[in-house]
Amino acid sequence: MRVSELRFSLADVAGVRLAVSPVNETVMSMWALADPVRYPVHLPWVDRARVILRRPEVAVRVRPLTELTWRGCPLPDFLTPAARPNVELAEQLDQIAATPPAVVVRDLLSTIHRRPLSAFGLALLADPRGLLPRLVDAVRVWHDEAIAPDWPRLRALLDADVAYRAAQLAETGAGRFFEQLHPSLRWLGDRVVSDDPFERDFDLRGRGLALNPTVFTDRRVLWNLLEDSLPAGAYPVRAVGTLWEVTTPPPGDPLARVIGPGRATLLHLLAAATTTTDLARLSGMSAGNVSQHLAALHAAGLVSRSRQGRHVRYRNTDAAGVLLRASGAADPVG
Repeated sequence: MRVSELRFSLADVAGVRLAVSPVNETVMSMWALADPVRYPVHLPWVDRARVILRRPEVAVRVRPLTELTWRGCPLPDFLTPAARPNVELAEQLDQIAATPPAVVVRDLLSTIHRRPLSAFGLALLADPRGLLPRLVDAVRVWHDEAIAPDWPRLRALLDADVAYRAAQLAETGAGRFFEQLHPSLRWLGDRVVSDDPFERDFDLRGRGLALNPTVFTDRRVLWNLLEDSLPAGAYPVRAVGTLWEVTTPPPGDPLARVIGPGRATLLHLLAAATTTTDLARLSGMSAGNVSQHLAALHAAGLVSRSRQGRHVRYRNTDAAGVLLRASGAADPVG
């Protein structure tokens, strides 16, 4: 079995950080589009994305990204920059746009041992300064058309994973944290050993490690390890199987007619203490809408809230349980 080793100093252990990367989700989503059999959990999204990509005005602008990410194509590292906490897509696109031509060429050449470059890849190799703006535009268009409509749902799942992993790192330490991050990782005292076809021996050299969860990879952690940039890794997010579920009140739910379907949905979900982020993911509502509904339900005495560490958790009160049982729901608080 091939492996990579990432060597840590004490400064690197202290510099492990977690964040969400909008550009990674946008770029890696093309893998699910190209090979839906490998990503069956994303079929609801794939069906919608294929319709979007068949629109001629979208297809022509997205083609540079499509060609660089088609089935089996390894990604050039400059296209998936390390994420920082609270980074926005526009900031990451600016970072890609500012990639020096020599780095674009180097990263493209590093992929050809796995698969020959596409027509656009060859053109970008020959003229990185002239064609990089077309690639940046392709990522922006694909995000706006195919990712942005579902971004609140995606972001909720990713944010929930970051919060979970951060608590895990604080509670268990780096060794246990990495071993629980993915089955392909092992901690050996001062290094992470990772099942990896690229077989790298990489010293983090005090720069730390940026980690981001992603919904569009499944089998291993994807490393972005370069001597002249922040080391990073993208790992499979937890609970991805729930991503496209939409929980709504039962058909004909009388409670929804009284307090509205959104607030009724939240009461049905609040059998156990749950965060706003988790509720947004499970309900398909934006985090903002969930917060507004929870504020109203709390003011009415139907939900309680308590702080656990950095998170505020909500739960149905006894009054909400009475309403749910009266409307015909199963025991929601038992």
